[in-house]
Amino acid sequence: MGLFDFIKGEFIEVIDWVEQDRDTVLWKFPDKDANIKYGAKLTVRESQTAVFLDEGRIADVFEPGMFELDTQNMPVLTTLRNWDKGFKSPFKADVYFLSTRVFPDLKWGTPNPVIMRDPEFKQVRVKAFGVYSVKIKDPKAFLKEFAGTAGVLRIHEIEETLRDLVSPKFSEVLVESSISVMDLVGKYTELGDNILPVLQQDLERYGIELVKFQISSTSLPKEVEEFYDKMTNMNMVDDMKKFTNFQQANAIEKAAENPGGGAGEGIGMGMGFGMAQMMMNQKGGGEQQPQNSKAQTREEILSTLKELGGLKESGILTDEEFEAKKKELLERL
Repeated sequence: MGLFDFIKGEFIEVIDWVEQDRDTVLWKFPDKDANIKYGAKLTVRESQTAVFLDEGRIADVFEPGMFELDTQNMPVLTTLRNWDKGFKSPFKADVYFLSTRVFPDLKWGTPNPVIMRDPEFKQVRVKAFGVYSVKIKDPKAFLKEFAGTAGVLRIHEIEETLRDLVSPKFSEVLVESSISVMDLVGKYTELGDNILPVLQQDLERYGIELVKFQISSTSLPKEVEEFYDKMTNMNMVDDMKKFTNFQQANAIEKAAENPGGGAGEGIGMGMGFGMAQMMMNQKGGGEQQPQNSKAQTREEILSTLKELGGLKESGILTDEEFEAKKKELLERL
């Protein structure tokens, strides 16, 4: 390298940032201790902001455009450097580029179930997951919170920081909403709109704008889902005879899944005989022995009452709900 090349390499004449990927939020211009030439060209592309720092202090901020770096375009740095009469010599400054575009599909979720009151199930544990989108709103505030000494900052690093903030705020809004767990799916958009301004208050100090907040899915404890499925199945039938047939079909299906088990064979054979008898009755023009039909119906009613009693003891059914269902079933005896 000749002397001319060495001198030429000491002065920066062009400052810009060509993004190499879609994940970088902040990028420091690699000056390598070189001096910025007076009158150097600065290019800030769309969805970018350039920030100049003087000895760690934020000086001038440049929005998209092309600039010639002189005292006219750098009023803050000029004041900090006391360049009241202008300057012609090279100068040093740290230059950071920030991407101001929207970063979508950041993941969030509740690490632990949220305990909420429910008009039907009283207290229920709910887990939720979703995505959100952010963008840099205030480059100065963002730089103060996240820059440090890093030369590159990627979106996943910010996502990790925000994850501990998003989940607690979602839990607060969900509990205060008093929405039934059975209505949650239909309220995803409404809940997201309610949570967005609450989260935005905490994101202001980071210089971040929350563009969108979306709930993708919620899940309930297994026992609540099983109870809901059972009640749904019961509501689908209009009399105990159909419900009995439904229960018998389920038992046969479960027995078939375990053909080697003795208990499964007994259940399968018993239910199979019951279904065969039912089919014979239907084939014979619906003629049934009233006494046997009544005994079978009575047995199913008592079995259902025992199951409901177990749900009440586990706290899934209230006393009022149990008594109402018990009265309805006893009237069928």
